[in-house]
This record gives sequence, C-alpha cells and structure tokens, in this order.
Amino acid sequence: MTDTSRRTVLAASAGLGASIVTGPVAAQTAAPAADGTRQQPGFYRIKVGDAEITVLHDGFVGRRAQGLVRNAAQPEVEEQLRTHFVDPEAMENPYNIAVVTIGARRYIIDSGFADNGPPTTGQLAANMRAAGIDPASINAVLVTHFHGDHINGIRKKDGTLAYPNAEIHVPEAEWAFWMDDTRMGQAPEGQRGNFALARRVFGPNAGDVRRFTPGGEIVPGIQAVATPGHTPGHTSFVVTSGSAKALIQGDVSGIPSLFVERPGWHSMFDMDGAAAEATRRRTYDMAASERMPIVGYHFPFPAVGRVSKQGDGYRFGLAQWRSTI
Repeated sequence: MTDTSRRTVLAASAGLGASIVTGPVAAQTAAPAADGTRQQPGFYRIKVGDAEITVLHDGFVGRRAQGLVRNAAQPEVEEQLRTHFVDPEAMENPYNIAVVTIGARRYIIDSGFADNGPPTTGQLAANMRAAGIDPASINAVLVTHFHGDHINGIRKKDGTLAYPNAEIHVPEAEWAFWMDDTRMGQAPEGQRGNFALARRVFGPNAGDVRRFTPGGEIVPGIQAVATPGHTPGHTSFVVTSGSAKALIQGDVSGIPSLFVERPGWHSMFDMDGAAAEATRRRTYDMAASERMPIVGYHFPFPAVGRVSKQGDGYRFGLAQWRSTI
C-alpha cells in the first residue's frame, strides 16, 4: 500500500521474513501470467480434523515503513524489518482469504477486493477457480471487520454480489460502529471513506445481513472470538473438528516480524493500540499453549503457521510447504 492509498485500502502492513516449522499442508499454484512476469501463489490447503481450510491469495500492495509503528522509534522499526530481510522502503502487504469446508458446506472468511482494489490485487477469483471452488457454492461469508480489504470483495464494482447464494454474517459491534449515521457525520476525514464503503457493501441488502455477538458458534464448526482493538468489533474465528482447532485471526496482527515478535508495538492501522496489544497477547498466549495453527490475513503466503512464546513476545513459524494434504 502506498502512503497515499491508506484511506482506500485501510489494511494492516505485512512483511516477508518468517522461519519454518512442519505442519500438515498442501499447495498448488495457479497458472502464471502469459508473459511470465507474475508468480501466483494461488491456494494452500490444510486439514483441521475433518474440516478443510483453503487459503487463497488476493494479491498485495506496496508501502513504506515510515510511521507504521506509533510507539517505537523509526530506526528501531526499520532495523527489526531488516533482520528479516524486509526493505523498509519497499514492503509488501499481502491479502489471504480463507475458505472453510465442513462437510457439504463452504464458508469464506473475509473477501479481499474483487474488482474494487489496486491493480496488484483482485487475484482471488482466479485462485478460487484454480482451487476448484465455485463462488456460487459458498454458503456464508463470515466477516472479521469492516476495513476495505476485508469487505470490498463481497460486492463487485457493478453492484452484484460475488457470492450470490451466501448468507452474510458480521460482528454486531462492527455494524453498530460503521453503520451509525451520527458517528459517520462526526468521523475524522481519514475514516469517512470506510463508513461510505460499509454502506456500499451492505446497504443494498442490509435487512438480510446477519449480525452476531462473538462467544459461540456462528455456523457449525466455526466459533467467533472477540479480538477488538484493530477496530471496535474486530473478530477472529476458530475452526474446530473433533480435537483439532485452527485460528483464522483476521488482523490481530499484520507483519509477523513486527507485531508478533513485538506485540507491544502499536500499528498505525489499529484504532485502539492498547486494546489491540492486549488482544494480541491474549490470542497468542492461547494459540501458543494449544499449539494451534494460525491463518494470518496479512501474513506472508501461504499465511499458515504457529506461534510460540519468545521473551516478551512470540515467534511465528511459517508452515512447511507440502505436496499432499
């Protein structure tokens, strides 16, 4: 994301460096661009008990690290990035969407951009085709929060729904915040575009949008967990099948080499930095103690791994690429 596109994208930052751990994963790539200049990571599958999670890449945007962390000196932030071989002047923020298949039903968690984003995004539809997933087969869209890179793809630029047969489930606290007309009128300029975006996406079928309160199952096998701070109603999801679990974390953190390793650093994209920090620590303590796989929306592809405690922070291990599930 370029600095000038912040109000449009409203996404957390990401990076490239991560270490490797083993895990039950499988991957396949979509066909490269005809001119051979584009790599398309495509899709990546893991099993969680009898459930299956397919991580789908929607592209990326570039940005600089300037101002990314509110409560740390810029040289310290840049040095932390360089230790992970990330150029502070040329970072990339990837977007990774999860489709969860449980029995005969399919659920997509967040939606990327569809055809509403910058030119380096919009790869989700092609990667879904490569993975053999028909958008019409999606039974429900589960939303973590209302930032543009997470909800834009629900409705295409022409106004049609990208997942025509899907119910839409959103956190009640997100709806209450972003769909409040009084709050929209009082919002700082940098947030007004997001209020308008929520109305573009949800307004035409507002009466059909299902609102939930985290703390229980939203659909069979998927539990909603309150993870506020990034936004007021930010929510993550835990997929459970038998004794197996996986966390789909949304924007609990962006780039692992910063906000996983340094959970006390506050991102410029977190609306409440202190609440986001508390959420990170609580969430990663839980994931580390349960050795739970994590899918990170802005993690380097394939965006699946685990966290472990490391000093005052955590270490993220990217899952090993395997050719079978």
